[in-house]
Amino acid sequence: MVKMYDLTQRLSIHTPPWPSYMPLQVQYFKRIAGAHMGQGANGQIIKTSNHVGTHLDGEIHFASNGRAIGELSLDELAGPGVVVDISDCVSDYSLYSPKMLMDRADIRKGDILIINTGYHRYAWDQPQADEVRYMVKHPGPDPDFHKWALKMKFKWIGVDCGSADHPMNTILRSWHPRLFAEAENKLKKDYGKSWDEMYPYEEYYQVMHLKLFPKGLIHAENLGGEIEKLNNKRTWVGCFVWRAIELESCIARIVAIDFKK
Repeated sequence: MVKMYDLTQRLSIHTPPWPSYMPLQVQYFKRIAGAHMGQGANGQIIKTSNHVGTHLDGEIHFASNGRAIGELSLDELAGPGVVVDISDCVSDYSLYSPKMLMDRADIRKGDILIINTGYHRYAWDQPQADEVRYMVKHPGPDPDFHKWALKMKFKWIGVDCGSADHPMNTILRSWHPRLFAEAENKLKKDYGKSWDEMYPYEEYYQVMHLKLFPKGLIHAENLGGEIEKLNNKRTWVGCFVWRAIELESCIARIVAIDFKK
C-alpha cells in the first residue's frame, strides 16, 4: 500500500514571494466563449519569479558556475528522506542545531532532510497567517549547521518557512532594523553574544546559499501542506520541477510517499 503526502504550499496570486521578488501574475489570453482573436478553450499566460510559494533553489541562483534546474537528475531530486519536527522547541528568531534534529529523528547520510519549524502555520493561506513573521522572524540554522549538512551529504534540504538561512543573515536584517534589534536582544539573552559576534558577516551572510550551492547542496523553501502528518518519520521524498535548462530556481511540487507493507 502506498500513501502520498503533499508537502507543497498552495500557489496563488496572493502567495507572497520572497521579499522584493516578483509575485505570480496570471492572465487569460483566450476564453471558451471567445476573446482576443480566439475561442473554444481557456488559455492563460503566467509571469512570475522563481521564488514564489514552494520552490527549489538551484545552484546557479548563487553560483555562477553551478547547474541550472533542468540539469539536475531525478536521482538527485528524489530518494529516502526524513521530516524532522522541531516546532515545539523554536520560536521567533530561534536557532536550531544538528543535535536538536538528530535527537528527534533517524537522520542518515545522503538523506533528503525536511525541517518542520512550525512556521508553515503562518503562511498566507493559514488561519494564523502572518507574512512578516513567516518571512522575517522564522528560526534558522546555528553557526555549525552548514558544516554538518555537508558532512551528511544531504541530497537537498527543505524548510517550511521563508528561507533556509536565518532571516537575520540575509538582506532582511537591513530592511527591518527594528526586528533585527529584537533578534539581537533574544540572541544576547539566550547565548550572551551579539549577532556579529556569533555570526561574523563575511562568513555567515546567506551561508546556506553562498557556501553550500557551489558544492551542490541546494534547498527547497516554503514547504507546507501535509507536513505535520510525517513528523519525525522516515519517508521517500520527491521534488518535481520543470526540466528547464535556463532556470536558476523553480516553483515545485514536493511529495512524500510512505510505502506501507
